[in-house]
Amino acid sequence: MFKKFNKLEKSWIFYDIGNSAFTMMVSTIIPIWFNTLADTGGLSETDYLANWSFATSIATVCTAIMGPVFGAISDNRGYKKPMFTFFLLVGAAGCALLGIVPSWSFYLVTYIIAKVSYQTTLVLYDSMLTDVTTPERMDLVSAQGYAWGYLGSCIPFLAALVLYFLGTINVIPVKLAIVLDFLIVAAWWICVSLPLLKGYKQNHYVETTGSAIIESFKRLGNTLVHLFKEEKKVFWFLLAFFFYIDGVYTIIDEAVAIGTSLGLDQMGLLVVLLLTQVVAFAFATLFGKLSEKYSSLTLISVCIFGYFVVAIYALFMKTLWQFGIMAFIVGMFQGAIQALSRSYYAQIIPADTSGEYFGLYDICGKGAAFMGTTLVGVTVSITNSVNIAVGTLGILFVLGYLFLRKSSSLSSNH
Repeated sequence: MFKKFNKLEKSWIFYDIGNSAFTMMVSTIIPIWFNTLADTGGLSETDYLANWSFATSIATVCTAIMGPVFGAISDNRGYKKPMFTFFLLVGAAGCALLGIVPSWSFYLVTYIIAKVSYQTTLVLYDSMLTDVTTPERMDLVSAQGYAWGYLGSCIPFLAALVLYFLGTINVIPVKLAIVLDFLIVAAWWICVSLPLLKGYKQNHYVETTGSAIIESFKRLGNTLVHLFKEEKKVFWFLLAFFFYIDGVYTIIDEAVAIGTSLGLDQMGLLVVLLLTQVVAFAFATLFGKLSEKYSSLTLISVCIFGYFVVAIYALFMKTLWQFGIMAFIVGMFQGAIQALSRSYYAQIIPADTSGEYFGLYDICGKGAAFMGTTLVGVTVSITNSVNIAVGTLGILFVLGYLFLRKSSSLSSNH
């Protein structure tokens, strides 16, 4: 499979395989262990989900604020690789510590630090694409990162799942299983990243005479004004993307937390979500082939509708097999909506300033999932119903679809 990629392209793809292991933990073991600590600390099931949702919201808001700043600073000569290394090590260390911290409050603080660091590495990682391959190969290399990230994450997660299962049947202490789980993922994350750390060189950079932080905010402000005044098609798409990808990431991040709050079997949840990764790989490949026949806009709309169905379906979900159906549907559209959104965006932006525009895209994507998690946290606190809380995410998909239609109805001005 990797024969058609050069050494540097492979190393870039490998990082997606490495960091995706942490993504799987965020969706599975991390909220499950938090539930155990929360139960020990006397939190109710609804308080558990509310606190988890608020912590996730804090992490994503921090990323949205700091991401563009760190991204701008990393564009300076020689900055990108050291910054990437720093946040990788902090994120991996935070991941390892999640198996050791003794209380649910310290656990949430550690989780926030680890996730902010993880998401910051993704901002820097995305920007490295221009240095690791040629423009005509970017779509291919980027798509392979997405696809193999899904499958690659299954390797350390499967090991973690076996250990967790052994803990649940008292073959080994549960606490030891959890400690080993987080250490395995942290070690995998770092080890698979080593080829990129060794081979990456920053070929594209900017020279600044003033403060990189101040200049990054100025550029962001100028871009937003330009978008609203002259590139309304792009502006409305980014607004649509912000809403629907928020719903997507909320469902991904809170799947196990939602299932756990409904009282579903934890091992069953983990197995279902592991299989979802395989489904995501298969359907991401399928939608890639469909894009040769149908427009990206049409396929994105199909994905949004699929996620809207998931939100409505969640209103009636009570059993593990029903959760399995939801996970399968999510897997069908999870990789496709991310890959198609990126390719459609590339078609409607000015080619000569694509780097700046994709910087804004990263802000909307990586920093988006705070409305959804906040919506879930507030709704479950008011209604004491997990089903209703998840169902409210349908609002985000409706708004995303409406703004997407608004974007498609406008002619590009560039």
